[in-house]
Amino acid sequence: MDTFTILDACDIAIAALLLFYIYRIMKESGTLNIFFGILSIIVVWVVVSPLLEMKLMGTMLDKFISIGPLVLLILFQDQIKRFLVDLGDHKHWRFMRKLFKHGKGSDSMDNARKSVLPIVYACMNMSKTRTGALIVIEQGISLENYERSGDMIDARINSRLIENIFFKNSPLHDGAMIIAHDRIKSAGCILPVSHDTNVPRALGLRHRSALGISQATDAFAIVVSEETGNISVAHRGILSTRLSSTELEHRLTQVTVNE
Repeated sequence: MDTFTILDACDIAIAALLLFYIYRIMKESGTLNIFFGILSIIVVWVVVSPLLEMKLMGTMLDKFISIGPLVLLILFQDQIKRFLVDLGDHKHWRFMRKLFKHGKGSDSMDNARKSVLPIVYACMNMSKTRTGALIVIEQGISLENYERSGDMIDARINSRLIENIFFKNSPLHDGAMIIAHDRIKSAGCILPVSHDTNVPRALGLRHRSALGISQATDAFAIVVSEETGNISVAHRGILSTRLSSTELEHRLTQVTVNE
């Protein structure tokens, strides 16, 4: 009879930690129901096939398990993409990146503030005049495909330029502006629209587009409402509304530092 060793205990502990970690990420990314669904199918399969030795049910579940990943990929492609984005950009992985930036924390914070201030000033001014705007800031996942849907600009970030692009008579004011590598890459871009039923009906297409790009990628999206002048942000599939200029600056700075 095999004895229970320390290696077996480590194996169980690592498997438990891995499941718990996946559970937390799926909970944050809104895909927790998929996690419980898959877990329940695996539990039923283990009970029916190896333990009870029910041949017919065991065979059916064996076939389902073999094609299950393909079925899940087709049915839940948006949720799985959201989960993989969170897995690759989750805050626990940023520790590795910080090891290579040791001793540069204050410099990174100062540089981040300088790069986000023009965006914050532009959003404040547009909020006062109730000028609608949608600004998307690239993070780890490239937004090149979305950049091509608009007009290329490739200009230095400037608050006046941002305001002019979203001016009501500007031909580019209806689309989204994409910022990457401290440059305004393009404007008038088309973004994926979120179909989340939890989004309040009072919020328009800009808010749904901001939420959609944050669900499809790890981008940080800023919305200035044309109706109310309120500032909202969408990041990692979560939409936050009615932000002050201080809150916007803080969130932008944190995102820029953690790039």
